[in-house]
Amino acid sequence: MILLKLLKESWVFAYQGLVLNKLRSFLSLLGITIGILAIISVLTLVDSLERGVRDGVASLGDDVIFIQKWPWGGGMNYEWWKYFQRPQPEPSEVSKLRALNPPADGIAYMGSFNRTVDYKKISLQNIEIQAVSDGYDRVKTLKIEEGRFFTDKELRSGSPMIILGYGLAETFFGSPALAMYKEVKVAGNRATVIGVFEKEGSSIFGSADETALVPVNFGKNLTNFRYVDGSIMVKAAPGVTNDQLKDELEGRMRAIRRIRPREKSDFALNESSLINSSLDGTFGVLNTVGFLIGILSIIVGGFSIANIMFVSVKERTSLIGIQKALGAKNYFILLQFLFEAAFLAVAGGAIGLFIIFIVTLLVSATTEFAIVLSMGNIIIGITISATIGVLSGIVPAYFASRLDPVEAIRSN
Repeated sequence: MILLKLLKESWVFAYQGLVLNKLRSFLSLLGITIGILAIISVLTLVDSLERGVRDGVASLGDDVIFIQKWPWGGGMNYEWWKYFQRPQPEPSEVSKLRALNPPADGIAYMGSFNRTVDYKKISLQNIEIQAVSDGYDRVKTLKIEEGRFFTDKELRSGSPMIILGYGLAETFFGSPALAMYKEVKVAGNRATVIGVFEKEGSSIFGSADETALVPVNFGKNLTNFRYVDGSIMVKAAPGVTNDQLKDELEGRMRAIRRIRPREKSDFALNESSLINSSLDGTFGVLNTVGFLIGILSIIVGGFSIANIMFVSVKERTSLIGIQKALGAKNYFILLQFLFEAAFLAVAGGAIGLFIIFIVTLLVSATTEFAIVLSMGNIIIGITISATIGVLSGIVPAYFASRLDPVEAIRSN
């Protein structure tokens, strides 16, 4: 009952302070609002960016090993000049690797290069073309809106067929359904559209909606694969860990490329966990920097709350004296002002959170970047606001609780 009475009285006093002293209250709450706006905006933006990046990494597959020329990562010790001399993985190495029977559920080649794609009078330049071998659909999960994937026969024979990204289909034909079995030209070579991927939207890795898939043997008519940024993707068999698969692939690829025992491997074995490890550190730093920038703003807001509480104590000195004369304990007066300071701070924080929420809705509605104010960040914002309120109000509250009732009543 005492706690409820404290909460009620604190709410009444806080509300009266806001209503009767609008300018002072506005300036006091503004600091908290700006501080919460700064902190939670950064945290929300970083969280949304991290979610998009990690979703992109997850699409690579956590049980897939990528045999490539360049190792993922970087840093001061990244010996790029050595990796530059390595050969690119080639489509012919897929059949050689399969013949050595590694513990894999699927093996496929994928090479990327840019070419011009035309349909009638529409010409799109620098479109990413991904040339894939048979087995690609067993390594990677494909989401096709219209049509189908290539058959193994079409992939091996190099049939002039193409699967378009959703954005390309919209640009050329207006809708995915109208794209089926139409002919487009890739670098001047005719190709029949047999499928359109589902819409994915943009991400940190680019938009899959603006890419196209072709059989690798048809891709040989479009480019020289010695200069293609390619990779051999190997999906682990059930019960086989990534480390076990990497050990097996290391030996088999060295045998395929006839690398001597004392020579270093001229290929890299990459996996999505390498990216996730580097992301942990990167986003940790971004969150910390954003938090430190925002906390400076909210500290300024805390001084504003402390100021308004000192003024509130001075205005209510006689009332405090009457309360103490009627038997109010020191802790009752202390908690009353602490609750009031917390209410003021939370009110400012709530305004900041509301502004962020409106901004996230506007950004999500007008762009393809999905930004969401999570419940975790809302709780962080409210907690920080309440904590700053309590810390800001503790000195004025202590001063009020130590007032002599007789001197306080005489103050008027």
